Amino acid sequence: MKGRQKSTQVNQSGAAIMLSVAGLSGAGVARPRRSSSPERSSTSTPRSMLSMNSAASMLDDGDHQLVEKEPVSEGNLKILNHVHVQHEVMCCKYSEDGSMIAAGLKDGSIKIFSSESGAPLYNLADSETKEAHLPCTSINFRHHLDADKSHNVLLATYANGLVKLWHTASGQCLHTIHEPRQATLAAAFDTKTSLFVTSGSDDKIYVYDASTTQIIQTCQPSPSMNVMDGHRSRVFSIKFHPRNANEFVTGGWDDTLQFWETRKEHAIRKSYGPHICGDAIDIDLQHDHILTGSWRKTNSLQIWDYPTGSLIKTVPKDISNSLLYCAQWLGKDHIVAGGCDANMVRVIDRGTLQTTGRIVDLSRGVYCMDNNREGNIPRFAVGSSSSLLFLEMKKT
Repeated sequence: MKGRQKSTQVNQSGAAIMLSVAGLSGAGVARPRRSSSPERSSTSTPRSMLSMNSAASMLDDGDHQLVEKEPVSEGNLKILNHVHVQHEVMCCKYSEDGSMIAAGLKDGSIKIFSSESGAPLYNLADSETKEAHLPCTSINFRHHLDADKSHNVLLATYANGLVKLWHTASGQCLHTIHEPRQATLAAAFDTKTSLFVTSGSDDKIYVYDASTTQIIQTCQPSPSMNVMDGHRSRVFSIKFHPRNANEFVTGGWDDTLQFWETRKEHAIRKSYGPHICGDAIDIDLQHDHILTGSWRKTNSLQIWDYPTGSLIKTVPKDISNSLLYCAQWLGKDHIVAGGCDANMVRVIDRGTLQTTGRIVDLSRGVYCMDNNREGNIPRFAVGSSSSLLFLEMKKT
């Protein structure tokens, strides 16, 4: 596939609107990198603080929509729908049955769309999110348990340390948690239990009982800096093991993967390498492999063995390489990843590790993605600037 040149100005603009993990101050400051990891990147993290004075009111029907350059599909990728919203899309997630997709925006609002048509369904915002006007940093639909009285409950985190549980159909906020940290950046449900965990701008990972919304464990590193049994910086991605209850993996700025059990305070093992700056960890149930996407020019997409934490392989670069914010397994045969620098989405054949499709000509980086996990060739969606793209692989 032919590479496409992107101007420096466009890429800097894309990085400038990405969610700040330098907290809510210190715009444009790159986080100093620790020397503990044997595999180093020559890049620094570009997640500058979002410009708070540029945010406008939330999108309602009939509001002015941003006009952007239309993206182009290459190879075996097809654009099914292109939905424009008024603010940058920071995170997105399909509902458990795949019928809806939620998008968390830069202004703190959450828009929910039909995954089939792209039609708007619900808007989630309350007085706290409107007043704060800070980004929604992660969203997760709660898996349905037999004891649940409500379907399609959504867990959302925010850049001011808020954690909210929403009922999507009514738009009601069911519960709000004010975490004692500057920003909450990631969350995940354990599909085998009633637990969820959150992480953010410090080294603590909180384990909650979803039925009571109370913290039942704080996972954190040992006080000694000579022991690496937890994170030493911001944590951007959490992934529960799809089969093993109470086990999850996290990654962030300190270039480590940390492996945890919800009942233990400290990590049970670690792997050095990935520089995670977004939702860029995924676990494959069939092979017990971890996929990681790193925000760096080299070794950006890697596959790891879950039981041992050892590196299995590094996926070769594309002709136009991206610094990755997000990556997922796509069915049993493919990988999908997206990022900035080369602002594009890339689909890779898992067997050959060759690129089979791309979305290019994006005005800004790809900050989030999710797939509906249906069949061998799932549909998926990506968020880039103020656009939500619905995509699928062409059937051959």
